Amino acid sequence: MERKILKEILTNVILILLALAFGFFLNKFMIANAQVPTSSMETTVMAGDRILVNRLSYVFSEPKRGDIVTFVYPDDGKTLYLKRIMGLPGETIEGKDGIIYIDGEPLKQDYTEEVSEDDFGPYTVPEGAYFMMGDNRNDSWDSRYWEHKFVELQDIIGKAAVSYFPHPRVLK
Repeated sequence: MERKILKEILTNVILILLALAFGFFLNKFMIANAQVPTSSMETTVMAGDRILVNRLSYVFSEPKRGDIVTFVYPDDGKTLYLKRIMGLPGETIEGKDGIIYIDGEPLKQDYTEEVSEDDFGPYTVPEGAYFMMGDNRNDSWDSRYWEHKFVELQDIIGKAAVSYFPHPRVLK
């Protein structure tokens, strides 16, 4: 009888340890879970939203303009940020009179109606790097203002996939 109870306890402990190991593996290599602390991406992502980030997004493909990504802030090398990719490697990006230009052509944006009050650039994005901006253009600390303007590909954690709380939705 006592042996049967010990065997059942041991089985349950092993199952719990396996579940914890699987959860650690998912969080470390496949999915990141984050809470958005600021309003810099409103109205796409709201302050307080809980999101899931796909760490495998850029294993087999390159980041694209418009992707919402989590990355390591280039000015301190440790803080995680959430922004939208605006400038791609080799492009020149500039903001004048509320319009963003890529290689001299106005950029069409359907994800924000916010017009930036500040002009910026022109900046040429180095190979292997990206220029980031928040959707809440006038309340976002982003590439326009950083000392190190660009985010290297290896510093991108992954693409934000879904917001699951408090308002579940796919992020675009």
